Formats: sequence, C-alpha cells, structure tokens
Amino acid sequence: MVPVAEKAGADEKDGVDQHVARWAAFWKDDPRFEPEIEGALVRMNDIATWARRADAVAFAGSDDFTLEDYKTLHALMVQPHPMEATPAQLADAVHVTRAAMTSRLDRLAESGLVTRTVDPADRRRVLVRPTPSGRAAWDKHIFEGMARDRQMLSALSHDELVQLNALLRKVTKSIE
Repeated sequence: MVPVAEKAGADEKDGVDQHVARWAAFWKDDPRFEPEIEGALVRMNDIATWARRADAVAFAGSDDFTLEDYKTLHALMVQPHPMEATPAQLADAVHVTRAAMTSRLDRLAESGLVTRTVDPADRRRVLVRPTPSGRAAWDKHIFEGMARDRQMLSALSHDELVQLNALLRKVTKSIE
C-alpha cells in the first residue's frame, strides 16, 4: 500500500500527508492500517472543522443575532414542515434540550424573529413560526454561509464537485 503522501505530487501535499506518513512508518508492516482511509477521514474532519469555525467567526461579536439563533431559524425553515414547528421538534432538530430551546425561542421572539402561538387544533401544543424579519435574517445568513462554503471548496472545479458528491454519497448510503 502506497501512503497518500507518496501518491501526491510534491506541490500537492498537505498537513494530513505528514500525519499519514508518520502513522504509515509506525505501522509499515501492519495491513490493518490503510493510509488512504486515514487520509480521507482526517481531511473530511478537517474540512468540517474549518466550516464550523468559519460559521463561528461569522457570528462572533454579534449580540443581536448569534450562531445559535441562526441554527434555530434554519431548523425552523428546513425541517419536514417548513415554517412551523413545535419547540420539541426544533430542540430535536438542533440537538439541544427542550429547556435550551425555550431560551433560544424566548430570545428569537423578543427580537421579533419568530412567533409562538397555541395550536388551535390542540391547545396543549405551541407552534413556532418565523416572522417576515425572521425569514429575512435567515435568508441573509444562509447565503453568507453558502458564500463561505463556496470559498472553502473553490479549489475544485464543478466536475470535481460532482465527482466528490458521488463518492461521498456512496459512503453515506453505505452507513445509513
């Protein structure tokens, strides 16, 4: 097995190649270590970390609209019944406790970005809906995020992105 670093041209190496080379030297005779798998997983993790950090930086220093506010609005806008959800559904969608979601919704409601109303069909349920200001805030930030993503993946051509998606789809289908 040839390590990732040895397959890439000298100008194509990255920090992961050094990591993989160290591990490959340590386990050079162990067939259980697969350099290509290690390289792919570390790179995917690094890309996801970069994206999370870029999002955090984009919202840093803003008390008016936080990353958590955006994530909550995003869940509301794209979950299975867009533009209407219960607090419990939103908590599940963004992987926070129901108490944490209540705090988030209090903040969003105070900012005029969502409304909470009693479900007329079941008075025990509360329905959360975005306001026009909430939709506008989400729209603004979703496209700013898309621009960060585009910048992150700008090293790839359109055809390479199509190929990358096809390969990653195969992996995700195999683990679903």
